Amino acid sequence: MKLAQIGKRVFLLVGVNVLVMLTITLVLGLLRVNQYFPQGGLAGLAMICLVWGFAGAFISLALSRLMAKWMMGVRVIPPETGDPTLSQLVQTVHGLARAANLPKLPEVGVYESDEINAFATGPSRSRALVAVSTGLLQRLGSHEVEGVLGHEVTHIANGDMVTMTLVQGVINSFVLFLSRILAFVVSQALRSREDRGGGGGGMQYLLAMLFQIILSILGSLVVLWFSRWREFRADAGGARLAGRQNMINALRALQRLNEPEVAQAEARQHPAFQSLKISGPTGGIARLFASHPPLEERIARLKQGT
Repeated sequence: MKLAQIGKRVFLLVGVNVLVMLTITLVLGLLRVNQYFPQGGLAGLAMICLVWGFAGAFISLALSRLMAKWMMGVRVIPPETGDPTLSQLVQTVHGLARAANLPKLPEVGVYESDEINAFATGPSRSRALVAVSTGLLQRLGSHEVEGVLGHEVTHIANGDMVTMTLVQGVINSFVLFLSRILAFVVSQALRSREDRGGGGGGMQYLLAMLFQIILSILGSLVVLWFSRWREFRADAGGARLAGRQNMINALRALQRLNEPEVAQAEARQHPAFQSLKISGPTGGIARLFASHPPLEERIARLKQGT
């Protein structure tokens, strides 16, 4: 992806976020809600929420490789390793990275786990990490592993880590902004006319925290929907890089070998990386809170070539 394309995507997402927040600020200002806020008004509140909303998301992105190595125990494999299995892993990832026209070859790592899993992370396409579990290497064939790796390299090529960070930044900003707006309005409605000149800060703070929790849950549904959509794109990209049948076979292997108990335990232990996992769909209403679509749906789409 060229620098201009990256810049366009960043400008689009950030620009839309800014414009929408400015629109909300303007509308509430016209409704004279602004007069009830402390000095700085809605514009000041919107700017603070915008800065803090994106700051947290981008700090997490910047530290993502370091966090992965620390939290997951990822051991980076040197390209000159003498282990034939690990050497083949590095060569496969680097070959797929070249086919995807990545500007710099990603680091390749392995971590100790019985789960069948892999993930990609990093702050940019030039500073990425692809890591696989020992369970995946032990229980999948070479062609299936190639399909999994093609999927993860496509995440890097598509800039999914940056895109997800921008989406999360948008959600964070809205959650911070709207939770404080709602808290102020509700606290004003609950206070008597005589007390309207001051006090009530404790109630407003508690309401802000309550609304922030509720809105964060609702916002996470948007983030998770986007995550499921990007998985279909990564599957399609993996099929182009590693071969459609290899990608289908990889998903079938995950469907056959995935152990729900292990996956759930891993998700509880490392929730920060749940959005990067290649497996883990559920059914019913719980599907709304899944970062990945059902494996059978992913396989069906690959078979249809969509």
